[in-house]
Formats: sequence, structure tokens, C-alpha cells
Amino acid sequence: MKSKLFVPGSRPELFPKALASAADALSFDLEDAVAPAVKPQARQALRALFESGACAASQKTIIVRVNAYDTPWFADDVRAIARNGVHLINLPKPDSVEQVRDAARALAAAERENGVTEPIRLLLNIETPKSLRIAHELAGADGRVAGLQLGLADLFEPLGIARERSQFVAQAMFAVRMAAAEAGVFAFDTSFADIADVDGFNAEAAFARDLGYIGKSCIHPSQIALANAAFRPSDTQIAHALRVLEAERDARERGVGAYTVDGKMVDPPFVARAEMIVASARRLGLVPADAVSSTHPESHS
Repeated sequence: MKSKLFVPGSRPELFPKALASAADALSFDLEDAVAPAVKPQARQALRALFESGACAASQKTIIVRVNAYDTPWFADDVRAIARNGVHLINLPKPDSVEQVRDAARALAAAERENGVTEPIRLLLNIETPKSLRIAHELAGADGRVAGLQLGLADLFEPLGIARERSQFVAQAMFAVRMAAAEAGVFAFDTSFADIADVDGFNAEAAFARDLGYIGKSCIHPSQIALANAAFRPSDTQIAHALRVLEAERDARERGVGAYTVDGKMVDPPFVARAEMIVASARRLGLVPADAVSSTHPESHS
């Protein structure tokens, strides 16, 4: 899920274009992009889309950003869009572990009501000071939580924090990444509002990639190719990772604990990183499915 394109739920004329795009995932929005007066129509438009089978045919990851748990729209959102073919519900502004658990229970009930056969998981937005402070607790609140998503607009703008200052962005990104790692879930990067600033998008995406985020949100189709390129492992990275795994397998057979690859010392943490790169390359079809794989018991930590 290198790229995720936001699509307003109230703009059904955009759905076919989004489904035909190169985005790995689509995030249909019922929250900020939809005015209160038209939220019922947006819910119905998404329900019709999901029931049409078009999303399943696209093979994209399908996400819906519902309204926050403490709003009057949350319950109706979940009942309407908990459908087969939806993979993640994006929950904005979770305020407590109890809210996450209540949201998970509401989702489970909607799945039963709608005959959903594959459980839908939760992607939690970290976009308030409190949610940033307790991000690791939110991430571990329920087994349905699949990942954390950073939301810098909601986090920074009300507090007067300058979004363009990279050191402020870096602190928030690092905190969310560590919280996700503690809970064993993925971290997904925020959107970049200045559509014309390609260099800025690329720099932020590269920083997120280097922190271990799996992808970046896109608010315009022109950003999809940038995100896809940023989060694709380079040929050099893939080749090195394959050499690490081959060397690890050889070292294990010889009973060696630490060794060198390309002049660098390698031990279990480096093997874990190599496994991640090769796994990503496999998903993208960049290496064969039977490419060398480590079976070291610590290589997935």
C-alpha cells in the first residue's frame, strides 16, 4: 500500500477514475470532505459502489474514513459501509482505548448485520495531542487495529505549529512510527497539501520511507506516481537484501552469529530489515516468490 488516494464520498462521478488510477489503495471519505447535509447521500453512494463489485474487481485496498466516534454520524456510517470488499475503516481522532474498542464492537455488529465474510480492520488517525501521547495504547487496544495513520493538518494547524518545518514533522512521524512498532502494526504517512510542491512531497515521502512507513496519503492523482516511486525498494536495496539473506542462511548453517556483507557487519536486526525489503519486493513482483528467505527465529522481530 505505497499510495492511498482520498476520494470524497459525495463525488460518485470520481469513483470510476479513482478505481482506474495507479493508487494501491482508495480512501473514500465521509468525514471532512463531505458536508453534514449530504452525508446520507454519500453513505448511499458508497454502499451502491461496494455492492456493485467494482471495488473488488479493481484489486485495490478499499478504505472508508468514517466520521469520528463521538459524532452523530459514526453509527450510521459504519452500518452503511461495513460491506464485503471493504478492507479498512479509517477512524478519525480516537480519544481513548475505550473508544477504539467500542468502534470495533460497532463494526463487528455491522458486519453480522450485513453478512460480511472477511473481518474489516481499523486504521486509526493520530491527529490530536492526546492521541499522539497515547498512540501506542490506541494501536494495541483491539485486534482489529491494523495500523496508525499520521494526520498533521488536524494535529498542527489548530496549535499554530508550522507544517513546513521539517523538524516538527520529524518528531511527530518518529513518535507514531515507534507507537506502531510497539503494537506490531503498520504506520502510514500523512497527506501533503501543497500539490504543486513536488520536491516537498518527495522529500517527505523519502523521510517517511526511511522511518519504516509503508506508504503515503495522496490528495491529488498527480501525487500517486510520486508515492509509488518513493516507497518502491530500489534495485540496489533489493540486491543487497538478497545477499544478506543468502549470507545469513550460510552463516546459520556454519553456526556463525555475526558476519559481513558488502563490507558491513550483519546480525539479526539487519536480517529483519532485509526480510522486510525482500517481502515488499515480492509483493510488487520485483523478485520471484521463491527468492531466498531467512528462517532465522529472530529475523522477523
